[in-house]
Amino acid sequence: MKVGIYAGSFDPITLGHLDIIKRASRITKKLIIAVLNNNAKKPAFSVEERLELIRKVTRDIPNVEVMSFSGLTVDFAREQNANVLVRGLRAVTDFEYELQIAQLNHKLNPEVDTIFLTTSVEYSYLSSSIVKEIASYGGDISQFVPSEVVEDVYQKLYKPKEN
Repeated sequence: MKVGIYAGSFDPITLGHLDIIKRASRITKKLIIAVLNNNAKKPAFSVEERLELIRKVTRDIPNVEVMSFSGLTVDFAREQNANVLVRGLRAVTDFEYELQIAQLNHKLNPEVDTIFLTTSVEYSYLSSSIVKEIASYGGDISQFVPSEVVEDVYQKLYKPKEN
C-alpha cells in the first residue's frame, strides 16, 4: 500500500495546496497532510487552526488524513509507515532546493521516495505568504483559497484601520 505524506506549514491552505492534495490523493492509497509544528517560525494560524482549515476543505476526499508533526519529515514518514513524500513545484527556482531535500531525505531513510507534482499553471505564482498579505489589507482572496476558508482567513488576518 502506498502511503503518501504531503508536509508543509499550510499557513493558510491555498488552492495551490488543494490542487496538489487532490492529485496526490489519486495516486496514493492514503495521503497524510502533515502540518509542520515548527517552533522557529511564527505562523499566523496555530497548528490546531491549520488542521481544522485543511480538514474543512478535504472532508470529501476519503483517503486523506490530516495530522501535525514535529521534527524530521522522514522520521514522521517512518512512524506512519509512509513510503512516499509528495512535494509541489511552482517554478524552476523551487526545484534545486526541493531536489536537495529529497536526496537528503532518501539518504536518511532509503525506504522513502519523493515525488514532485508540478503546480497547475493557474496557481504557479501563489503562496500562503501572498495570501496573508492580501488578506491583511482586506483584498479579495477568494480566487486564492478554498471558499470554505475565506472568512476564517479574513477573521484571523484582516484588521480594518480605525479612523
